[in-house]
Amino acid sequence: MINFKALLFDLDGTLLDTAPDFTTALNRQLALHDLSSLPDEAIRRCVTNGSAGLIAAGFSMTQDDPRFEPLQVEFLELYFANLADRTALFEGLQSVLDECVVRGIPWGIVTNKPWRYTESTLLQLDLMAGAATVICPDHVTHPKPDPEAMFLACTEIAIAPADCLYVGDHVRDIVAGRDAGMRTIAAGWGYIDENEEILDWQADWVVDQSQQLYSLLFKD
Repeated sequence: MINFKALLFDLDGTLLDTAPDFTTALNRQLALHDLSSLPDEAIRRCVTNGSAGLIAAGFSMTQDDPRFEPLQVEFLELYFANLADRTALFEGLQSVLDECVVRGIPWGIVTNKPWRYTESTLLQLDLMAGAATVICPDHVTHPKPDPEAMFLACTEIAIAPADCLYVGDHVRDIVAGRDAGMRTIAAGWGYIDENEEILDWQADWVVDQSQQLYSLLFKD
C-alpha cells in the first residue's frame, strides 16, 4: 500500500472513458460533411490530443488550414450536446473513489479539458460534488505539462505536492506531476498512441488495467 494524503487524476482516458461520446460527435460531424465514419479505435487514440487532434484525424488537415477552426467549433458544439451520454468511470475506479471517501483522502482532477466541458460532464455523472478540486486550463496561465495546475490543486486542498499522487495517461501528465514534486502513476488503460512507450515516461508506477489501481493504492 502506498502512503499518500491526496489522489489527483487526469480526466479523459484516466478517470473517465470519454471516447464513446467523442466518437459519436466526430462521426456525426463527418456524416454532415458526407465523409466516412472513423472506427472507434482510431478515434480513441486521438482523444488525448483534444478536439484539434480529432479534427486533424477526421478531416485529414492541419491546423493552418482555413477550414480547421470552423470545423473545430462545429465539432465542439456537437460534442457538448452529448458529452455524457456514454461517458463513464473506467472499470474499478468507483471503488477507488469510494475508498478515498472512507479513508478521508481527498481526490480531485487536473485536466487540460476546458471548464465548460469538464463541469458539464462531472455534473451529469454526479462526480462534481465529490471532487475536492477540479483544475482546468481556464484556471491557470500554463496548462500541463507545466506544473502550475498541479500546484493550484495542492493549494486548494491544502496538501503538499509530495503527499499527492497524480494519475495520467499521457507523458505531459507525468511530467507535470513530477515537476510539481508529486509521485506519479501512468494509466496504461488510457488513450495511448500505439507508438508510445509508456515506460519512457518514467512514472513512479505503471498500472496496465484500471481495475488494478485499487490494489496498488490500498492493499498491503
